[in-house]
Amino acid sequence: MYAARHAQETPDKPAIVMASSGHVVTYAEYETGANQVAHLLRDTKLRRTDHLAIFMNNDFRMLLSEGGAERCGLYFTCVNSYLSAEEVAYVINDSQSRVVMTSAAKADVASQLPALCPNVERWLMLDAGSAPEGPFEDWDTAVSGYPTHPILDEQLGTAMLYSSGTTGRPKGIFRALPELHPGENLAVLEGLKFLWRFREGMTYLSPAPLYHSAPQASVAGSLRMGATVVVMEHFDPAHFLELVGRYRVTHSQLVPTMFSRLLKLPDEIKSAADLSSLEVIIHAAAPCPVPVKQQMIGWWGPVLIEYYAATEANGFTFCDSDEWMAHKGTVGRAVVGELLILDDLGNECPRNETGTVWFKGSTNFEYFNDPAKTAESRNEAGDTSTVGDVGYLDEEGYLFLTDRKSYMIISGGVNIYPQETENLLVTHPKVMDAAVLGVPDEDLGEVVKAVVQPAPGIEPAPELERELIAFCRQHLAHFKCPRSVDFVEELPRLPTGKLYKRLLRDQYWAGHETRLL
Repeated sequence: MYAARHAQETPDKPAIVMASSGHVVTYAEYETGANQVAHLLRDTKLRRTDHLAIFMNNDFRMLLSEGGAERCGLYFTCVNSYLSAEEVAYVINDSQSRVVMTSAAKADVASQLPALCPNVERWLMLDAGSAPEGPFEDWDTAVSGYPTHPILDEQLGTAMLYSSGTTGRPKGIFRALPELHPGENLAVLEGLKFLWRFREGMTYLSPAPLYHSAPQASVAGSLRMGATVVVMEHFDPAHFLELVGRYRVTHSQLVPTMFSRLLKLPDEIKSAADLSSLEVIIHAAAPCPVPVKQQMIGWWGPVLIEYYAATEANGFTFCDSDEWMAHKGTVGRAVVGELLILDDLGNECPRNETGTVWFKGSTNFEYFNDPAKTAESRNEAGDTSTVGDVGYLDEEGYLFLTDRKSYMIISGGVNIYPQETENLLVTHPKVMDAAVLGVPDEDLGEVVKAVVQPAPGIEPAPELERELIAFCRQHLAHFKCPRSVDFVEELPRLPTGKLYKRLLRDQYWAGHETRLL
């Protein structure tokens, strides 16, 4: 996120535009603000490799906070802004953060944190004038009192993000901090810019929460290149299309649930959208249902590129639209790390046979302060790692993801991966979103259930349940199909596209023993 050169060469160019408010931060203003944050952090006695936590909604000052931390040699942890107070406190305490920056928009949760995080030395809050009493300083007031020039000992800092925690406690993903000046080119960002086809002069539209690894890396890379970054406070499909036309957006990164919502817009909104400026649409975070991606390529053209990588960055696959059309459903071939599909005994699976996804030769991460979890992610030699995803390789080495091991349903001794059924259900015109999980059954141990968010205007009813079960049975083997369907107003899906399936599963498994994590 270091952009000192651009602040000198193009000081008046918009660096950040907030989509709803229209607030613009120029490169000169970005440089000034990031420097002031850096001085504040140094004045708080934070030194290289110390930790800072940022718990905010999407706001330009979040990016200034990250920029300041990056100039101080700090680890900064952007915390999922949808977590409960106990969950946020766990991340703050586990990361050993000494300073926490938050916002009044998160005051309901933030106000509970000081009592839960006794080791935090300083609390700053955006718009703290409307916040509850406590140890919170107003962010703007505190930052504005510091010098606008760079600190004397600028050192590269970096994000230490946490896994999303959709199946258990989130884990801090730690890498040793290289001794570099923040203006030096970073190999990982250079690699991402090449794959994502970033270029000078582009306009990047960020529709996702800034705390997540993919938006964090995308925005950081964009600012280093002197791009204009348009940040959506919240994703809205119609607003996204309007922003593309208004700002002549060239690049963006979305998740499959965003594609589904875009496709279900009224035809008159879709046909009126000016998408002629689009060059690259990146997507990841979850496998995209084949019909959804086919429709997106048909609508937007071959501008979609897909990658698969965990927050751990232990490996990386990639494919463009043409490759995907030739291997529909793939998440690409390995471009970082050697990709292996192994069975439960550690033997390599034949092509087209499902097993656990492992990467060899790219395992420089650790789980922060958790050597046991780190060891669990490695093989005995320590040179190969997994995050528990399941899939297979075709004859040409393209990876197809099936699901996560922890989501697998075992019904009467048969292994069922629910992703396939979920991907089918979301293609039904009466379904906005769907989750499939195993629920307790005295006879079979667990059976398949679907939890469905109906499309707008569709009322949940027994007739709809029967229609959806029949739809699944028309396209899938019966053992993969739900035996029942529950309806909800909204599924607990993170804005990053990941389903918080643990919350759903806990509701159904309350009072039962389960082998699932």
